[in-house]
Amino acid sequence: MAEASEGDARRLGHFRQILLWPLQLMPLRATSQIHRHWEWLEEARPDNPWREVDDEFTEDPAGFQQRHYSEFVTFLPHVQRFLYGEGRSRGGAPGESPIRVFRRHDIARVRCTYPDPAFAPTEFEIAHIDLYFFFDLDIAVLNVELHASDIALEYAQETLFRLGRAYPTYWEANGDPGHCLKKTEWLAADGQVLATSDFELQEDFRGHVNRYRAPRVAAHWDFLLRPLVAHHSDETGPLRYRQLEYHRMPVMAYVAVDGDPRDLHASDFVRLGLVTASGPAGRMPLTVPDFEQRYCYDRFWKAAHGGPPGSRYLCCGEAFVLLGSARQRYFFEPGGSLLEEFRHQYFLLFLIPHVHKAALLMMADRLLHSLKRLDIQQPDTVKRFKREIRQMREIFLRFTHRYWFHRVSDQIQARDLYRMAAEFLATEELYREVRERIQDMSEYLESDSVRRQANTVVRLTVVTAFGLIGSTVTGFFGMNLLSMEDLSTPHKLIYFGGLLAAVTWLAFYTVMKSKGLSDFLDALSDERITIREKASTLLSVWRRPRGD
Repeated sequence: MAEASEGDARRLGHFRQILLWPLQLMPLRATSQIHRHWEWLEEARPDNPWREVDDEFTEDPAGFQQRHYSEFVTFLPHVQRFLYGEGRSRGGAPGESPIRVFRRHDIARVRCTYPDPAFAPTEFEIAHIDLYFFFDLDIAVLNVELHASDIALEYAQETLFRLGRAYPTYWEANGDPGHCLKKTEWLAADGQVLATSDFELQEDFRGHVNRYRAPRVAAHWDFLLRPLVAHHSDETGPLRYRQLEYHRMPVMAYVAVDGDPRDLHASDFVRLGLVTASGPAGRMPLTVPDFEQRYCYDRFWKAAHGGPPGSRYLCCGEAFVLLGSARQRYFFEPGGSLLEEFRHQYFLLFLIPHVHKAALLMMADRLLHSLKRLDIQQPDTVKRFKREIRQMREIFLRFTHRYWFHRVSDQIQARDLYRMAAEFLATEELYREVRERIQDMSEYLESDSVRRQANTVVRLTVVTAFGLIGSTVTGFFGMNLLSMEDLSTPHKLIYFGGLLAAVTWLAFYTVMKSKGLSDFLDALSDERITIREKASTLLSVWRRPRGD
């Protein structure tokens, strides 16, 4: 393989950025446990730009390319079933994947205007904008892929750092939104501006937080998600979402350097790997003494000059960057290079742990919501809480068996990169935390049920104990203690009704006083207590409890 020819290491032959934005979907119906949010997008409406993406695993073998095959065999069988559905059984059709993907085609480019006037406004081509849904998980993942060729490294760094921001965290003195682009515009194929960011509206963002206790999504992202509407807003719509994580969206980047990537300074790698703003080469944006050990995967990276540079993988959980030379065919060749693997295999490797994290955060949020609505003084809320916790336990069980993976591949590279992303995202720790919360609540419900059953047994025991007195007395004299043979049928019915009412009232009254009577029975059986104290315990049954 030929070595990379001379070129500018600070200029990129190709740059590609993929944004992932996990969102929580609100339930469609309070009585339903599984919600199929995507079914609403299947209907053609004027306000619905989304259309479902056809499965690439078609019935026609001619449409199944080598890229599809390589992508499929990367993963272990249980992950294949999650990503692509069940295999075809004898005489049957293949099962559907639990993933449903919808795409909008009206946006062709995005124009980025940077806060630094030294950077000219730049347009990037939109490869696709997708919305991922997952069966039995109330989450969706927005996926935006954009690319450009022959751009400066600094532009790529600025775009990575500033584009994927749902809202500003602060504003500069001149009114520019902190860490965001000055302006973001979605463009149609003919150049028409479809939506523009509104980061400069400080009062709107602050007022929204003050009113809803939730951040406001910028206008261009709000437009992109339509007809989905923010849950914390006055907007109406059947599909409502709320944010799960930080305002900064997880990002992937493919960086094909025009020259030799080994000529880049260590500060450039830090800026790419940790996704910081651009800056002068040689000036570190952060002090990271163990950067290469923690954030770099260099199995195929050759640091010494004198041969092909190979490829370097950078991962910090919230970002995944693949870097190499655009002069090497194995790294950059449209249709058959690492670029295709980046867009497919590596995209899925990055998507899975973020789906795990989003699903677990969604379940933790729903647990908290159920707990906040619990009032132990209100029986209806207790019943609702028990029902919701049982449902969450079932949802968590199905999530564990359908979506939760410790390993996704036995290929060394795929396995290691997945482990890096999962460890940085702390999904294992989050999984244990959610499982323990569900178990704690389930144990509380079980102990509460046992306590209620024990109280019922105590009350029945008290009623039986005091009823034994009457049963023994009447049994001694026999059933005919009071002869009613000479009474007429109406008189017998009157006696029967009166006796039934008296016995029923006595039984209910005994149940009402069962707690005090139970204490009296305990005192009566205690040989250490005097007769006077036992009598006092009996009298306390009819004393009204004093208020605190």
